[in-house]
Amino acid sequence: MTAKQKKTLIRIIAAAALFAAAFVIDRVFELAWYWRLAIFIVPYLAAGYDVLLEAAENIAHGQVFDENFLMAIASIGAIAIGEYPEAVAVMLFYQIGELFQSVAVGKTRRSISKLLDIRPEIARVQRNGEELEVDPSEVAVGETIIVRVGERVPLDGVIIEGNTSLNTSALTGESLPRDCGEGDNVISGSVNMGAVIYVRTTSLYENSTVARILELVESSAEKKSKAENFITQFARYYTPAVVISAVLLAILPPLLFSGEWAEWIRRALIFLVVSCPCALVISVPLSFFCGMGAASKRGILVKGSNYITALAKTGTAAFDKTGTLTEGSFTVSAVHSQSELAEAELLDIAAMAESYSNHPIAKSIVRAHGGHIDPARIGDIEELAGLGIRAFIDGAEVFAGNARLMEKAGVTAACSMGCLEHCAGTCVHIAKDGSYCGHIVITDTAKATAAQAMEGLTRLGVKKVMLTGDSDSVGREVAERFGIDEVHTELLPEDKVKIVEELLDKSQKSSLVFVGDGINDAPVLTRADVGIAMGALGSDAAVEAADVVLTDDDPAKVAEAITISRRTMRIVKQNIVFALAVKLAVLLLGALGIANMWLAVFADVGVSVIAILNALRAMRAQR
Repeated sequence: MTAKQKKTLIRIIAAAALFAAAFVIDRVFELAWYWRLAIFIVPYLAAGYDVLLEAAENIAHGQVFDENFLMAIASIGAIAIGEYPEAVAVMLFYQIGELFQSVAVGKTRRSISKLLDIRPEIARVQRNGEELEVDPSEVAVGETIIVRVGERVPLDGVIIEGNTSLNTSALTGESLPRDCGEGDNVISGSVNMGAVIYVRTTSLYENSTVARILELVESSAEKKSKAENFITQFARYYTPAVVISAVLLAILPPLLFSGEWAEWIRRALIFLVVSCPCALVISVPLSFFCGMGAASKRGILVKGSNYITALAKTGTAAFDKTGTLTEGSFTVSAVHSQSELAEAELLDIAAMAESYSNHPIAKSIVRAHGGHIDPARIGDIEELAGLGIRAFIDGAEVFAGNARLMEKAGVTAACSMGCLEHCAGTCVHIAKDGSYCGHIVITDTAKATAAQAMEGLTRLGVKKVMLTGDSDSVGREVAERFGIDEVHTELLPEDKVKIVEELLDKSQKSSLVFVGDGINDAPVLTRADVGIAMGALGSDAAVEAADVVLTDDDPAKVAEAITISRRTMRIVKQNIVFALAVKLAVLLLGALGIANMWLAVFADVGVSVIAILNALRAMRAQR
């Protein structure tokens, strides 16, 4: 509890004590109205002086219709008709409700703001043989930084010396530390738990994992859901309508039907207290806020509450394969020459053709080659998106890529179905000067949680689709292994967008989620109802284009995100129905003269407190 909240609590306790004393005196002694007013005005002002001041200040600025105005006019009206205890009760219980709201919002805000603690204060960088403490934003790519035990890693990089364990719980929600050593990647924001490590930086601070996460957290509140926007608009028009209705309720029955003025003014005041929209205005945004906090605890960063709404309606989840369902750590498992070239020569040609590409498959071929690549032998190189490489090696035109590239080059590729007779994997076909030379088989490891991810989505009733640029045989083998309902293979980036649009047309009443990690996935992530990016290892373009980021690259978190979103939406709907039902019932009873001011206070403050407590249930992050 903050100092301000403690001060408010002390004031509420003091006002409650004064109110209790005044109530006892009022019951024991028969006092004149002015003495009754005198003893009740003290706790009234102690409890609500700030509400009265804020209402007056807002009126002076032209902002008349808000909850402070409703509370002020209702309580002052109660005093005017001699209901002094009720006036104090209105103000006292309103303050209790406000304190509940403040504590609840503070709790959820602190949960989300824990992520802000991952911001590194300094970076220890080696320059000219010296160790300097600088701001992380001042460290260049390729510099060596030192991370001591207990310190946060300030920038993304690769360990060049030392072995340690890294605590990534603030980033991924996983409590178990991750062992890593020389050659392993480290992500900024994680805590060094083992020993001193030396890290070569691979990104500037503004492009680092920690900077991207902080940006997502800070901007997430800006994107409101439809329910939040509705409640905001609802309150804007609802409050003046309530005030006008209360005035009419107080005036028309006495004028038209000779009713008693005091009785109808009392009913109008009850109407005002009951109709205050606190429960909706507070609990609906708080429910979304709590849901986003629960997701962040599990390493799921949602960029706005509007995506909570969309995730809850997920009917279809489409996945990229490489780097999303598989590790994206490619290795050469076989080299098959189908020409006069020896296998070593075939690998040599492929490595030269792929040497300028950043694609993981290209890197795996260069890594498998292992030898020196002479740049003088390499002429012009053209990278063909979704197909492969066209290069000139020793003056000869070389194509290295998939079967579609071979068709484009006018070459018939043997084993174009994925080489499953040799090894399950992806084939990189090689052609030289119009003749087919052979193929290299690349294999990728499935992520440990990929099957679990599909099982989770099945339990939620979500249809599973895989979109991949890989060969048909490899794509179908992976889909069958994981239990994926529908698979589309041999796709170019623009083909993925086209298929996503077709899926969107089929699922108009539900949401389509697309999960990907690569730069080629950015257009599809943007086009889907909800784009989910693998944040730890995914490309900057994918993270920027996505609506939800999984900080630990775990596909099983997709089902968790949907579960949290559905639970959050259930709580939002419960609060809306409960608040409106109670308020409408008490409004009707008040208009009929059955409800008193005490029941009106419950319908306002009591409902608000119950709705807040219900909203806090969304904060629980369940697996």
